[in-house]
Amino acid sequence: MNPLIELQDLGWDRRWESLFEEHALRGLVPARVLSEERGRYLVASAEAEGPAVVSGRFRNGARAADEFPAVGDWVLLELPAASDAIIQAVLPRRSRFARAARGDVPGAQVAAANVDLVLVVAALDHDFNLARLERYLALAWSSGAEPTILLNKADLRPDVGEALGLVRSVAPAVPVYPLSAREGSGLDPVRALLEPGRTVALLGSSGVGKSTIVNALLGWERQAVREVREGDSRGRHTTTVRELIRLPSGALLIDSPGMRSVGMWEAEDGLASAFADVDALAAQCRFSDCSHATEPGCAVQAAIADGSLAAQRLHSRQKLERELAAIERRRSPDRAELRRNGRRMTKFVRNRMRTKYGDDAA
Repeated sequence: MNPLIELQDLGWDRRWESLFEEHALRGLVPARVLSEERGRYLVASAEAEGPAVVSGRFRNGARAADEFPAVGDWVLLELPAASDAIIQAVLPRRSRFARAARGDVPGAQVAAANVDLVLVVAALDHDFNLARLERYLALAWSSGAEPTILLNKADLRPDVGEALGLVRSVAPAVPVYPLSAREGSGLDPVRALLEPGRTVALLGSSGVGKSTIVNALLGWERQAVREVREGDSRGRHTTTVRELIRLPSGALLIDSPGMRSVGMWEAEDGLASAFADVDALAAQCRFSDCSHATEPGCAVQAAIADGSLAAQRLHSRQKLERELAAIERRRSPDRAELRRNGRRMTKFVRNRMRTKYGDDAA
């Protein structure tokens, strides 16, 4: 393993130190996960940087996919003299972005952990979409991190001021910065956010220019960039490995392909922040269980009628609520067990049919 920098340069602080205290006597050392690919990790500690694997005890004791280390995690290492470092534990996360685990693995899979600042990226081309921005803001708030909005490709839109007004109408409490990463303009306010030891992640759909922004912040062409499709301005994914990148400012940037498939898996807490204006009005409705449809005394419908609230804000809130409810039904243990029993029964019937009538019957 190679010599490394100070832990503080990786985001270590007093809170992490307090969480580590109970483990210090076990002879373990703290390290941060820099990258992950197919169950193998690159970690950095005060002693060294190098490969690591989870211990057999860790693997056998994990009950769900989200208990395994993710990029950005702080882990506790055993450092054998003649082999890879061994991950024995993961310190409790401050924030996380998760997606549904694959296959029959229960729970979620963490795409990025311990993010301090989420840069929610939207593009000011003809694919600009406020509803999509609302969705990403709900995800950002629910992660436990602080969101900031970057409106990229400002060079392609003559009415940037109008776009800023639209964004501020759905995110009044969130900082918004227009920029053009391709031209290198508007980046200074963003660089000012990238303080040493601060962990940042970019969140946004394909084609908004996340890789171009990363390159601009780094000062060199590290990330592969591919042109968006002409028909719909949607991009082609270029990031393939989850990793933690050190920026010249001393900030740490998480670049993860898993961020592009993060869904509304855990966004319930973020809806209240993303739709604070709608919820504030809902609290004034005559009935506590108001559906904001035809009930008398509905403050939300009154605001829509007088123009102080856009009807689309309510529709977006309700759409995301329905999506979360559907996810929760899928996550139900009883429903999951029912699906497993259904697959077992299907397999049993198929095998019986093959036994009785031959392979063509199945």
